[in-house]
Amino acid sequence: MKNILLAGVFLFLFVFQLVADDGRYRLLVGTYTNTKISEGIYSYEIDVEKGVFNQKQVAKELVNPSFLALTSDKKYVYAISESGTESKAGAFAFDAESGSFRFLNSEFTGGKGPCHVAVTDKHVVTANYSGGSISVFRRNTDGSLSDLIQLLQHTGSSIHPKRQTKPYAHQVVFTPDQKFLLSCDLGTDKVMVYKYDINSNNQPFILFDSVQVKAGSGPRHLTISKNGKYVYLLQEIDGTVSVMTLKKGKLKIIQETSVVIKADVETGAADIHLSPDGKFLYASNRGTANDITCFAVEKSGKLSFVQQESTGGVGPRNFALTPDGKYLFVGNQRTDNIVVFKRDLKTGKLADIGKSFSIGAPVCLLFY
Repeated sequence: MKNILLAGVFLFLFVFQLVADDGRYRLLVGTYTNTKISEGIYSYEIDVEKGVFNQKQVAKELVNPSFLALTSDKKYVYAISESGTESKAGAFAFDAESGSFRFLNSEFTGGKGPCHVAVTDKHVVTANYSGGSISVFRRNTDGSLSDLIQLLQHTGSSIHPKRQTKPYAHQVVFTPDQKFLLSCDLGTDKVMVYKYDINSNNQPFILFDSVQVKAGSGPRHLTISKNGKYVYLLQEIDGTVSVMTLKKGKLKIIQETSVVIKADVETGAADIHLSPDGKFLYASNRGTANDITCFAVEKSGKLSFVQQESTGGVGPRNFALTPDGKYLFVGNQRTDNIVVFKRDLKTGKLADIGKSFSIGAPVCLLFY
């Protein structure tokens, strides 16, 4: 009888904890500090149901720490510092419980205008937009960055007379098995595939393959299905969404659709993510559209349109879905706000629930 009572108590506490945690999340936000509104990288504790957005800490050591990467153990945060010829990658020790940062070091990227960062157990990689290159650093045992060990320079151009006269590396993403690194290049209309040797000390990346997409489309961001079989690529210039298969490091386009539905819209497609269950895909568009589009993911990996919704601000540079998939947070860079949408888990549709909070020039959102 005693064991039954104890089991009942533990069950009650477990259920209570689930209820207590519902709608509560922890969030990291990277920003542009040159607006003089924000100060760096922010950590938040959020209770969506109560509309409470509690700022915990802010790391102020880097200029324009826009995009962030968090290690799988949540002990380290890596950020880029967009600052022209002084551009750097920075490392922070991170305490997830308190949301506090401890600056470790920073290193020059060797390429101008870093705009994205990715991390593994051994390396940190940045995509350098203006430099059209990828920078590679080792992770030291204390989490700090080594000096630059490899610089991968993209080459080529495409048809847009102003935006594609040279390479513009826009993102770096590791495949789920970490055997390959994918990089979007807006300037050349290519997605580059690099073979990754995690145990290499000096040359961990070798160019393996590339895929050419529609001329003038401008590849910006991509996301990969959890099983590693499908890649979804968003093109900034014309709003195309390309669905590709990924097999042994080779990409093949199987479908093209678009986030541009309305007539006479200025396009500036930005970010793309799958829902945690992989059943829906979301993509944001800036320009004059300022909306987010939802697609259903079919068994074949192909997409079908579900919904398009205003983001409640201007410049939806980045967005993130909560780990449980119940909410989607959009960072509107130009209006200095983050807007919360509730997701219908069955249909994928978004609903603006009238909850948001102000923060200067939000660029990257990461739940932890």
